[in-house]
Amino acid sequence: METRAALPDAQLLYIFDPLCGWCFGMSPVMQQLAAEYAERLPITVLSGGMVTGDDVGPIRESWDYIGQALVQVENVTGVQFGSAFRQLGEEGSYINNSEPPSRALQTFKQLDPLGREIAFAHAIQQAHFGEGRDLNAAETYEQLALAFGLDAAEFRRWWDSDSVRQATQQEFEVVQRLGVQGFPTLIFAHGQQGYVLARGYQPYETLKAGIEQLLHDTAKE
Repeated sequence: METRAALPDAQLLYIFDPLCGWCFGMSPVMQQLAAEYAERLPITVLSGGMVTGDDVGPIRESWDYIGQALVQVENVTGVQFGSAFRQLGEEGSYINNSEPPSRALQTFKQLDPLGREIAFAHAIQQAHFGEGRDLNAAETYEQLALAFGLDAAEFRRWWDSDSVRQATQQEFEVVQRLGVQGFPTLIFAHGQQGYVLARGYQPYETLKAGIEQLLHDTAKE
């Protein structure tokens, strides 16, 4: 029998990176899960810091790999990467850096009272992969903040603050301590225990079945 009640101390950890194409492919699945489990199982988004430090650089350096991966992501997941993003990659000078968009998500989590971080994570990726917008520019997040009913100027101040920069780095470190090797990763956390539901893209029905089984099993403990 399916467990319908909320399970205390349980949550889903969605570990992603704003520059991860497979995470963009997983985004519709995560939005569906967030809607399905809104009252039963909160979802926390953690940014993994995929492109940081010495890996930051012009997109041309990895475009051959990215360009090939886009086709596979589209075929497997059904999402579509926009022509503006493809043009960005082909031109080549855009700087890939996970920190600014991860900092934007960190800002949103601190300012949004409605727990819409899955939706905002998707909005960041849609802006970039769908519309080719600059994830290094504050203006991108001011526009997104307005779309979510937040004050753009306040959002920019937080985004550019030392405290949010530090919190973002701390989140990267949390992901490292969890031992996450790739993105996306989905973990069912209950108390001090964690169960990996997905390493890489998984369709909705597969994840839902796994979640229901874990909810059922942990409720009996």
